[in-house]
Amino acid sequence: MGDRDPHPDLTVIQRIHVIGAGGAGMSAIAEVLVAMGHEVTGSDLKLSGSIERLRALGVVVHEGHSAANVNDTDLVTRSTAVVDENIESRAALELGLPLLTRAEILGGITALRDTVAVAGTHGKTTTASMLTLILREAGESPSFIIGGDVNEIGTGAAWNDGRLLIVEADESDGSFLNLDRHVAVVGNVEPDHLDFHGGFDGLRAAFYRFVSETDGDVVVGIDDEGGRHLAEESGVLTVGTAPDAQWRVRSIEEAWEGVSFELNGPDGEHIPIRLPVPGVHNARNAALAATTSLTIGSPQQAVVEALARFGGVARRFEHRGTSAGVTFVDDYAHLPTEVVETIRAANSRDWGRLVAVFQPHRYTRTEWLAESFGEVFDGADIVFVTEVFPAGELPRAGVSGRLIVDAICRSRPGMDVRYEPRREGLVGGLVGELRDGDLCLTMGAGDLTSVPDEVRHRMEI
Repeated sequence: MGDRDPHPDLTVIQRIHVIGAGGAGMSAIAEVLVAMGHEVTGSDLKLSGSIERLRALGVVVHEGHSAANVNDTDLVTRSTAVVDENIESRAALELGLPLLTRAEILGGITALRDTVAVAGTHGKTTTASMLTLILREAGESPSFIIGGDVNEIGTGAAWNDGRLLIVEADESDGSFLNLDRHVAVVGNVEPDHLDFHGGFDGLRAAFYRFVSETDGDVVVGIDDEGGRHLAEESGVLTVGTAPDAQWRVRSIEEAWEGVSFELNGPDGEHIPIRLPVPGVHNARNAALAATTSLTIGSPQQAVVEALARFGGVARRFEHRGTSAGVTFVDDYAHLPTEVVETIRAANSRDWGRLVAVFQPHRYTRTEWLAESFGEVFDGADIVFVTEVFPAGELPRAGVSGRLIVDAICRSRPGMDVRYEPRREGLVGGLVGELRDGDLCLTMGAGDLTSVPDEVRHRMEI
């Protein structure tokens, strides 16, 4: 199945230290390692809810990094953001300890189960969450490692006794190529992480490897050009609204309360699906999850009943309350297509105004994709743009949130766009602008998620 880094043998109980244990990906891995029986410790620069949950499981997590943290350890693993110069990374190497990347430790975990790897530029977390719920409904008792907490389960990771493992497969650093996988799912292939892959062609080549090196069924969404091109090259099972999709999404009905559709299969299947979350993008995610679960062998009834109860994933169109007649919704959308779909879902209900707040994510992504954001805010009445959330990157000359603002102004002259690089200016601006009947929609993958609570608190004083 292609060239891969050797997997660690995780059938042997070990003392494992996790550097960067507070991040969504590494905290989920740490949680699974604990459930497998390993003695796990961790560290991170600052405390978080994820760390508190690990501590509740008995994991000793240090605030801050120190060479002493890796003493009495058999193996050290680290998040992608942790560099070789990190004091704990250096200490592990000096002690001769294995120092594994996130991809390597995750590869070791996937080697122990029949793994279903869910990939795609966006929608991975939601699709993997839906698939997990369907398989649980079908009695499979799957293990899972997902990049967001599934609302019905309350966590993004579990190690159960079933034969299946559902994993969110990350293309950002190429780590999805290191996973043992029996089934692969690709929701879409759109430009992102182009700095790592050297451009869109490099990203597409990585997805082609992901598909072609899978030892089993492959399910691909073909409603975007990149996904369609991948499917045409690979001869896989296709899903989407397109007329030639083997599993076709038809009769979509959108509403603020949710979205419904019919999934038509190649053997005459007609499966009515109703989701209690809005958005055509969620219909596509559900169709991928349904098709994959049916391919694995789940009954149709499990598909219908599980999806009818799907309550969403943290930070995916998450309702954050109402104050002074203003409704607040927070979403992880940080790519152009995601913003389009999120605003469309928000407009499934009539509002006085839709006030969108967008936080660009990473300097490299902003530099590569800034112009693509020019047309994506149609449907918003006012757009606030913040400074770039660095996500560990160093600033780049000439790259700021102003690039997004300028792109919108060029593409949509006359649109009410406001650049608020400082948090205090943003919160104050929203408090002064929002009024009864508005929807405040925050979008981004960074720390913007705290803004709804800050604004609501100020409005209630």
